[in-house]
Amino acid sequence: MVRPLPLSVLDLSPVGAGTAPSQAIRDSVALAKVADGLGFARYWFAEHHSMASIATSAPEVLIAHVAAVTERISVGAGGIMMPNHAPLHVVEQFRTLEALHPGRIDLGLGRAPGTDPLTASALQRANRPDPDRLLAELFAFEAAGEAPGEGAGFPERHPYRGITPMPSDVRLPSVWMLGSTFGGASIGAQLGLPYAFAGHFSMKHARASLAHYRRDFRPSARWSAPHAMLAVTVICGRDDAEADQLAAPMRVAIARNLTGKREPIRDVETALRYEFSDAERAIVDEFFTGAVIGGPARVGDELRRLAAELEVQELMCSTLVADVATRRASLERTIAAMA
Repeated sequence: MVRPLPLSVLDLSPVGAGTAPSQAIRDSVALAKVADGLGFARYWFAEHHSMASIATSAPEVLIAHVAAVTERISVGAGGIMMPNHAPLHVVEQFRTLEALHPGRIDLGLGRAPGTDPLTASALQRANRPDPDRLLAELFAFEAAGEAPGEGAGFPERHPYRGITPMPSDVRLPSVWMLGSTFGGASIGAQLGLPYAFAGHFSMKHARASLAHYRRDFRPSARWSAPHAMLAVTVICGRDDAEADQLAAPMRVAIARNLTGKREPIRDVETALRYEFSDAERAIVDEFFTGAVIGGPARVGDELRRLAAELEVQELMCSTLVADVATRRASLERTIAAMA
């Protein structure tokens, strides 16, 4: 019997017009419980800031809560955006999560801030090192615990050499490198990490980036071979026509967000009446490259085709639909189509 491809969920807690962002967060918690029961492999929360349509600004908090109210699903960050965080704090946060929920936590690491420059400045306050230096520091803190008291992760005279990340008897959980271009692919390959490609907004770069990751992969203590997951925009309706309608609010949200006109996600009826400018239509068409939108038959066929064509071991669904009942129905149809 052929084992079904592991299927996971990337949640951005989409905020609909007339819905409180706090309710969007509670909806995500409810949906994570559903995903746990349906057999999804992972449930990840993205990190975004100052976006009226997305409420996942604190993924580490959501991870802690959702892991406590689910039973088997792995819960993680897709991802923690390193420019916004002190590496030592990330190590200690995720060791703590791993201590509380052993074997069920994922740490996805991103190199972008996940927001606009002004908000990034408010998050960082002072000038921070470049993302690659932050990643190196995070892994140095993690390595330091492998030889207690000896500071194995930092050079002899480094000022951080004597710091002991706590809890010191717990290692970081499963660490993934995220990316939408060659940068993340290169780092994931060099460090021997699993790689999650952001095809839900950058599918045109997927083939080259994933090939680069596989070609340059160096085995590590945890991973002897490359392991890749592809995130895909997925909306699964009762049929193709309904799915196209359900995608209308997302199309408007992407156009408004990427042109600096941020707002909560409109309902289907309002979105269907929206008139796109030529510039907005071009933005939306590019963003939706590789999106899988249709009834169960189309969604199942397209997801299997993408996985085989891009040689990935897992798939992750991003469904930016504000109505939680509609989002739940899409997930139920999707996993059934992939069974």
